[in-house]
Amino acid sequence: MKFIHAADIHLDSPLRGLERYEGAPVETIRGASRQAFVRLVDLCLEEDIDFLLIAGDLYDGNWPDFNTGLFFAKQMSRLREASIPVYLIRGNHDAASRITKQVPLPENVHVFSFETAQTYLIESLKVAIHGQSFAMQSVTENLVHRYPMPYEGYFNIGLLHTSLNGREGHESYAPCTVTDLVDKGYDYWALGHIHKRELIYENPWILFPGNIQGRHIKETGNKGCSLVQVDEELRIEHRSLDVLRWDLCEVDLSGASDLSEVYEQVNQAVRERIQVADQRLLALRIILTGSTSVHQELNEDIEQTVNSIRAVATDSSLGHLWIEKIKIKTRPVESLDDLLEGNTPLAHLLTYIESLNEQDALLEELVEELKPLRAKLPPEFFAEENEEIKDTSYIKNQLKDIEQLIISQILK
Repeated sequence: MKFIHAADIHLDSPLRGLERYEGAPVETIRGASRQAFVRLVDLCLEEDIDFLLIAGDLYDGNWPDFNTGLFFAKQMSRLREASIPVYLIRGNHDAASRITKQVPLPENVHVFSFETAQTYLIESLKVAIHGQSFAMQSVTENLVHRYPMPYEGYFNIGLLHTSLNGREGHESYAPCTVTDLVDKGYDYWALGHIHKRELIYENPWILFPGNIQGRHIKETGNKGCSLVQVDEELRIEHRSLDVLRWDLCEVDLSGASDLSEVYEQVNQAVRERIQVADQRLLALRIILTGSTSVHQELNEDIEQTVNSIRAVATDSSLGHLWIEKIKIKTRPVESLDDLLEGNTPLAHLLTYIESLNEQDALLEELVEELKPLRAKLPPEFFAEENEEIKDTSYIKNQLKDIEQLIISQILK
């Protein structure tokens, strides 16, 4: 028996805000989810699998028009012609309450009910597939308790969209524990919701395959699905499907003594990332780090530095690269401890900045002053797209960067 386990496809995810990135291949990025899904269907046909599992979030929310549903139906027709059935559950992004438009699907597509857990049997393979779709976006109960007991003499698969006991960056939906899953007695748990591939447990096998296409810089690395083969033993193989790959490239400039060495190191690091991406379009964030004598020169004219590095990196890419962002996090070679020595204005200033960690009342006043400013600044001023100034911890997290900025400016 051979099947594919995929999840979190997010067809036609709008990916709002891409236009603000200069030179961003907006249409390529927005079309990547469809291209990756076509690759998934191609793989199903090439491997001649027995069935396909989709563990939730096929869609990214309600369709703006019928084209999303028609595209999915067309791809499912390709699998129908090859006699490959598809079993899917709805997750938080495509819950029954969120998808208001519908198109008829080919008879090979089986969508699990959101009202109760149910089971589909494949008698020819002696396989029982159990699952339940989300009725609402926010499902906070443990759905595992609703799933039926395993069918004796069958290979039992649980199809579940869940955060398990919690994962960073993901809402806590349909929470459960590994013990809950193991005790159910199934042979394989096909999970969805977490966008990073993670093998949770072996025998029974519990797996998040990750999403099939990264959508932004927080979803870096190789994305795809899991090909599962069962004979005397069970084997799982990750298969890449992404057409565009997001990646972080950290370049340590500790040994760089001038800008030419900076450009050379960036060039080398970018080439290595492009090679790993294997001919895919690479969306890359470059982060410059380390204590270096060129720290001041890099920070004197940020715009000049960023565009020079962008030009060097793009020149070495042969068309396979888009620079999403360049962040300069270098430090001067001068030791902060040395600068703090003596009765100097700079020493007093840095000592005061250090003391701000203990002055919560003062920082709370500053937070209130900064909140209106946040809405007026362009997104590139902030480390992450949705970063907010909510409390004093935000400012405390910036203090080291503030120190370095002040040192750099004063030493000029």
